[in-house]
Amino acid sequence: MSDNTTTASSTGHGAWTPDGETRPAVSEDAVISAIGTVYDPEIPVNIYELGLIYAVEIGDDGKVAVEMTLTAPSCPSAQELPQQVEEAIRLIRGVTDCTVEVVWDPPWDPSRMSEDARLALNMY
Repeated sequence: MSDNTTTASSTGHGAWTPDGETRPAVSEDAVISAIGTVYDPEIPVNIYELGLIYAVEIGDDGKVAVEMTLTAPSCPSAQELPQQVEEAIRLIRGVTDCTVEVVWDPPWDPSRMSEDARLALNMY
């Protein structure tokens, strides 16, 4: 992911383009909300709360890059979850492109889950 990215959550205005048009700024909150609609079919908690999202980078040009992991390399949803994340993010107004990369380092472990996820799964 490039160093040329920003998180646009603090700006309420669009990004200027060379053609003089404005593109709506993509907020980190909108991306996180979109990711929060994606659930592992075997776990009743969204993948953001499970701690599967390692990084979200938002470029001024509306490109979003996500690094995520899965609970295990043999996860039955290994093909579907990254695709669902990409599809959810592409629905956000102002997103021009989205890439989702699955990474395995560091490995996921339950300590990455939010407190809400731990409560939902009785893992406190």
